[in-house]
Amino acid sequence: MIRPHTHYARSGDVHIAYQVVGAGPIDLVFVQGFISNLEIQWEDPGLTHLFNRLASFSRLIIFDKRGSGLSDRVSDMPDLQTRMDDVRAVMDATASQQAVLLGASEGGPMSLLFAATYPQRTRALVLYGAYAHFHSWVLSPEQVQAFVAVAQASWGNGSTLKSFCPNLVANDRFRAWWSRFERLGTSPAGAIALAKMNSQIDVRGILSAVRVPTLVIHRDQDARVRPEAGRYLASHIAGARHVAVPGIDHPIWVGDTDRVVDEIEEFLTGVRPVPQSTRVLATVLCADLADRPDRASNRVWIDHLRDFRERIVLSLLQHHGRELGQRPDGVTAMFDGPVRALRCALALRDAAADAGIQLHGGIHIGEVEMSGNDVGGPAIRLATSIASLARAGEVLVATMVRDIVPGCGLRFTDAARRLPDGVGQAPALLVLEGDGAHRTKGDDVLLAQLTGRERNLLPMLGRGMTNAEIASACGISDHTVKRHVANILSKLDLANRAAVAAFAARQQPEAFPADLHR
Repeated sequence: MIRPHTHYARSGDVHIAYQVVGAGPIDLVFVQGFISNLEIQWEDPGLTHLFNRLASFSRLIIFDKRGSGLSDRVSDMPDLQTRMDDVRAVMDATASQQAVLLGASEGGPMSLLFAATYPQRTRALVLYGAYAHFHSWVLSPEQVQAFVAVAQASWGNGSTLKSFCPNLVANDRFRAWWSRFERLGTSPAGAIALAKMNSQIDVRGILSAVRVPTLVIHRDQDARVRPEAGRYLASHIAGARHVAVPGIDHPIWVGDTDRVVDEIEEFLTGVRPVPQSTRVLATVLCADLADRPDRASNRVWIDHLRDFRERIVLSLLQHHGRELGQRPDGVTAMFDGPVRALRCALALRDAAADAGIQLHGGIHIGEVEMSGNDVGGPAIRLATSIASLARAGEVLVATMVRDIVPGCGLRFTDAARRLPDGVGQAPALLVLEGDGAHRTKGDDVLLAQLTGRERNLLPMLGRGMTNAEIASACGISDHTVKRHVANILSKLDLANRAAVAAFAARQQPEAFPADLHR
């Protein structure tokens, strides 16, 4: 999703930065916690995923509170009443008459106050990791002083991360982002003022005045706000529902964010999203050097490897392959179509030969397991096993791959069953010979059956042009193109357009007349 534009709402003399994401039927105002920055937040995959998920069923409105992020800095940190006015100003600027408030952490108390004060503008209330009384469930007065000391000494280097996300302390990428988040969220003085202001929060007395539908979500081992805070809120707000989700990290966008958003979506829409399957069908190519270099010090060999790596990248891009990891002496990649994998294997085999390298490879089709950027599953293991059985310069293919690509123009020959015992249900294997790039006398006989017009259309079909594109290029109707394509398939005795493309690919340019309109 493209990052949304940042706009500003006027709340008194202060400018409040806000963004609008999505166009769903429900307005959802996300009232964030301690600090925020609308620009840097989109640099974190977790926050981006959170925003996109929320925007999939709502018109999501996010903002930086005064004194934080892109909003105006202020001399005094605002109290809840002032922050409530800022929310109202943002709603007015976005023409939101009524919205759901999602109050996270310290955003929860302010959202509670808003819902009790403006029930006519509050469609519902979602409280995540929130609390009613700071000292009871967040930090004691002594702990607040300790936090202030840390902020004075090391604000901006990620030192607060362990207090919010203990599971991510060792994650260098996230720690670096968190450090920038601190620095761009507010200044050290601002962080200290916020901590002192938050320590005064106590909205226990207004909970009975909240009369809007309320969902309370809390992680069962929250490191920042004790889980009892969520149970207290749910038990003191009429009709509130409490949901405990597993986890220790405090921010809503860390850990199992989808579980949290699923609860929110079901609460607001009445429909729980169907989980996306993590298993997909893919064609996997594994290719390795047949002569692994004991010549690592040979400069020529190193140059060959570098050139070959560049060819791998280009070939994967051309054939829409996704490399799984990166190896200096080979490649493992997955494709969403078997023909792409087969043609990529041939391209890599030829590229290796050009670089003075012999490659052996294996291709299998089956289910792979997707988990974020990680991919695993039996198809990958089998492709690796098949590759290990191929001879130098040879690509072995599971028979089932050949069986689902009839008419693709590629040629296979039988191979003995080469998988070792204990690999599971080993497929029968074939050797991928190539795409028949050399022309034959039979090709000349077939071409002679085509009219001039049909021969003119052949290279266009080879380039994958649609009927409409061919019609536009030749100045004829779609119907005429369709009739010519049917004649070509019949005369060449080919099953489909893919087979025609393969046939066209092995013809020399002189096989076609120059006049497109003859």
